[in-house]
Amino acid sequence: MQTIELSLPGVLLFRPTPHHDDRGFFTRTFDSAVAEEHGIEPCSFVQDSQSRSRRGTIRGMHGRLGRGEAKLVRCARGTVLDVLVDARPGSPTFGRSLTVQLDDVELVHLFVPPGMLHGFQALTEWADVCYRIDREHEPAEDVAVRFDDPELGIEWPLPVGVISERDRTAGSWEALVGRLRTERAAARGPDLVH
Repeated sequence: MQTIELSLPGVLLFRPTPHHDDRGFFTRTFDSAVAEEHGIEPCSFVQDSQSRSRRGTIRGMHGRLGRGEAKLVRCARGTVLDVLVDARPGSPTFGRSLTVQLDDVELVHLFVPPGMLHGFQALTEWADVCYRIDREHEPAEDVAVRFDDPELGIEWPLPVGVISERDRTAGSWEALVGRLRTERAAARGPDLVH
């Protein structure tokens, strides 16, 4: 399994080596030894989830407050454009985005470290996305930024198909940045806030 470091710190792409024959193919979808080589604690994953989306559907941009959550994301069926935005205050790439195509041909897996906004658009008739997550879902920590926020400038390849009410009415990047700054200042304590 090949590991590729991407342009946002901590974001990794794992490229497996499928073995093809007359039956189809077989591939490893996770390797704890490879994960450990890159500082990922394999036993930290506590939940696996899967979504199915029709062509044009956008899910995102979602994140978590507090200590965030790490995810290992792959597309098991079809093709998606996966999008990350660095929402880690203090990161040298804060506010920058990254896009990666995930599909059922290349079979790559995207490691998303805590502190990222994450979303995707289904590019094929149907797309199944699988997520391996390191924390149980805590709705009170959920945050979302509009998929079409002009400050993020994400270029979705297809016209928007289906989108949830939550994603359609999500807040702005500017509002999230303000919230992150407030929480960061509060965590430092009152004598450190200027």
